Amino acid sequence: MAKKTNDKYIGKQILDVIKYKWVYTALSLCLIIPSLFFMVYLMVTTPYHAPMKLGIDFTGGTMLQYGFKQELKNEDIAQIREFLNNIGIEHAVIQLQQNNDASADKGIVQEKSAVQKSSEEQINASEKAEKDVKSVVSIRTRFLNSETEESDTSKLNSALRENFGEFVPIQISAIGPTLGSELFTNSLIALLLAFFGIVGYLTVRFNMDYAMFALVSLAHNVIIVCGAFALFGILYNTEIDSLFITAVLTVIGFSVHDTIVVFDRIRENLKFHVKDKSFNEIVNISVNQTLARSINTSLTTLITLVALYFFGGATTKDFVLVMILGILIGTYSSIFIASPLLAVWREKMGVSSARAA
Repeated sequence: MAKKTNDKYIGKQILDVIKYKWVYTALSLCLIIPSLFFMVYLMVTTPYHAPMKLGIDFTGGTMLQYGFKQELKNEDIAQIREFLNNIGIEHAVIQLQQNNDASADKGIVQEKSAVQKSSEEQINASEKAEKDVKSVVSIRTRFLNSETEESDTSKLNSALRENFGEFVPIQISAIGPTLGSELFTNSLIALLLAFFGIVGYLTVRFNMDYAMFALVSLAHNVIIVCGAFALFGILYNTEIDSLFITAVLTVIGFSVHDTIVVFDRIRENLKFHVKDKSFNEIVNISVNQTLARSINTSLTTLITLVALYFFGGATTKDFVLVMILGILIGTYSSIFIASPLLAVWREKMGVSSARAA
């Protein structure tokens, strides 16, 4: 009677992740090795020696802020981006805000601690024209030369004035490379703290080898996502910013949650099959029992993200793309990498019985 209950608890076995574990590992290596190659290539060939092309959040650049007397729409942002591309200013971050109750100079006050102001006269001029401003456009891009008549800012100003009428130059300021370097360092610290926090939690909650392979799975996910953006940097000159780090941290959280669900089911199943099943069999059972949950959770999230990618703003596209890639890779690794590697490790250590877990 007990055996019948156990068999019912096991449920239908759809995947044999242990049988094909080396196939899944080989597939991961086919993604990891090119990813590492692309990152090393950029580290060797780019001025900042970073594994991906860095945006102005990390390298420094110019912040431009314009106040327009007419109300602009999202369609106008695409036109402004086209102006920038035409004069050689690519990958700029453009944001639009309607100046209803919020004053235009509030943004200036917030930026004062982080950037160097070009001149107090510009700020005073913007304060006088504040009541006439209906839309504020912020542009973040590489360092621009604004001193000569043929400078990039002069060309941009002429194009904006010709197409959108008069505007108030609220702010032209420089984000120094020191600030960008500090942000980059803090981002790396945040990633390392996330990894160590996860290892600590899993070590307490499970065993050390569970934590080790959860960490391997997370490193697998981060390397492939970073490798993809290194490739995008080589092919399309795509740059990463602080939103990229935010997305990677979110992906880490999502992936480890998925892995914990599988590990937790392994631990629960050990109570039912401690005598009659091997550890490899327990892993197979647990992965199959959580398979539908993992796929459904990832699918519903991906549907939302795909909609955001195609219908959201241009400034969030890279963020959403990181999330899409991260969730796809994270779901794959939680099912086909973390648990099978744990089973292989137990087998190599001579622990084939479920009792040893």
